[in-house]
Amino acid sequence: MDEQYTDKYRLHLMLCAGTACVSNKSFKIKEVLEEELKKQGLDKEVLVVMTGCNGFCALGPVMTVMPDQIFYQSLAEDDIPYLVEEHFLKGRPVKKLMFTPPAEEVVIPKMMDIGFFARQTLIALRNRGLIDPEKIDEYIARDGYKALAKALTEMAPEDIITEIKNSGLRGRGGGGFPTGLKWELCRKQQAESKFIICNADEGDPGAYMDRSIVEADPHSVIEGMLIGARAIGASEGYVYIRGEYPLAMNRLEIAINQAKEYGLIGENIFDTDFSFDIHVKQGAGAFVCGEETALIASIEGRPPEPRQRPPYPVESGLWGKPTTINNVETWATVPVIIERGAKWFASIGTEASKGTKVFSLVGKINNTGLVEVPMGITLKEIIYDIGGGIPGGKKFKAVQTGGPSGGCIPASLIDMPVDYEKLTEAGSIMGSGGMIVMDEDTCVVDVAKYFIEFTNDESCGKCTSCRDGSAVLHDILKKICRGDGEESDIQALEDLGNAIKDGSMCGLGQTLPNPVLSTLKYFMDEYTEHIKYKRCSAMV
Repeated sequence: MDEQYTDKYRLHLMLCAGTACVSNKSFKIKEVLEEELKKQGLDKEVLVVMTGCNGFCALGPVMTVMPDQIFYQSLAEDDIPYLVEEHFLKGRPVKKLMFTPPAEEVVIPKMMDIGFFARQTLIALRNRGLIDPEKIDEYIARDGYKALAKALTEMAPEDIITEIKNSGLRGRGGGGFPTGLKWELCRKQQAESKFIICNADEGDPGAYMDRSIVEADPHSVIEGMLIGARAIGASEGYVYIRGEYPLAMNRLEIAINQAKEYGLIGENIFDTDFSFDIHVKQGAGAFVCGEETALIASIEGRPPEPRQRPPYPVESGLWGKPTTINNVETWATVPVIIERGAKWFASIGTEASKGTKVFSLVGKINNTGLVEVPMGITLKEIIYDIGGGIPGGKKFKAVQTGGPSGGCIPASLIDMPVDYEKLTEAGSIMGSGGMIVMDEDTCVVDVAKYFIEFTNDESCGKCTSCRDGSAVLHDILKKICRGDGEESDIQALEDLGNAIKDGSMCGLGQTLPNPVLSTLKYFMDEYTEHIKYKRCSAMV
């Protein structure tokens, strides 16, 4: 057994090695830490462990000292000699290197004294910051693959599907379709072979939920896929991951190889009749591949264009075979449901939206990072209790949920619960989990223009309504932003937006106008100001 799994170490330094922290030289911090620990004679009692994304991304590199749960932030190489001598040698934690919660009267704040961490509920992110994602033994030590063993040796495929249906789990990739129902439909198909696919191709600006889960806990995704494959009767699966995620891809491939070495992927897993293999397919960054049939086309080597449905992928998907597609967060959640039970999972969240949701909280907010919260939590709790409010004492103006396909929700709805139904009622969507916060200095007309430009660029061009309609929407918004707008442009934006929603074949086109329609609904005064008075109160 690896020496780090013994109790010989007094302290474990859980140093984040997610993308944000790596870009801020966390691997260099590891080198300096180990050199300094050795110099002080502490290398036999203090161990540095490189973990996946901790979540508090804006403060990287971050490190948690276990078991004391002391949280250090924004570490630099020059900080390390003093930190090692003071804390790890002399036992005096260094407060100036900690994140100190504002208005908190805590002498030495622990990790759970920080609102950002304390108010989250972790299911998909249950292992973040606690394990080295490149070591399968650490995942197993946290009950990893226990759910797979249960699913293979104690449950029939139909029992697995029933458990997922009873849990109320809905697809976390954006559509919110009931996961168990999708599996059941695929299970009923009569075919010699079936496939499952993990969609790790998140393309929303500012969103990085799936990337962080794969970086921090790749085995949770693999285990979920194995359970899903057993349920529907598949023997082969694909992880479709974008090429811009090299760290996540590397850790995923390491995890797959380790699982094969342990007999968890391959023939007769757990001495049963179940065999399964996983392939990794690198995508080229096309946003439209978030749509199931476009993703399938890309795996098959064809242009990533959506096709008309039905037939749905569960009937005719990859190479014409029944195929189940779920995103990273959905697959990572499955093992916990199987292990802890549907009733437990269904007790979290709201009546129609069960469990938790992972969001990337970015924009004009103090605590930027990755958060997992129960469905039904209010926007106010996310933005102020977890996110720490708006920097510089500025006023909260709006939040964009659902990425470029979502809508802008105004400050007047800050007490709104966050679930699939409420977001849809407000003119937005859950999406994959992007949440962009805006303050009083943000121009919503400019925001709408930005997102329409993005989706116009990412349109596959197959539908005239999406291809040409988005281009016209963008032209009108550019005209308004430069001060050349006319009053008739308002009606044109509304009519064209609704026409694009009605006339487009896939989810990209059907949700593309949301940023425009939602800002027209809640911020008509800003459009009027731009058009009638040729000014922007946000000074953009």
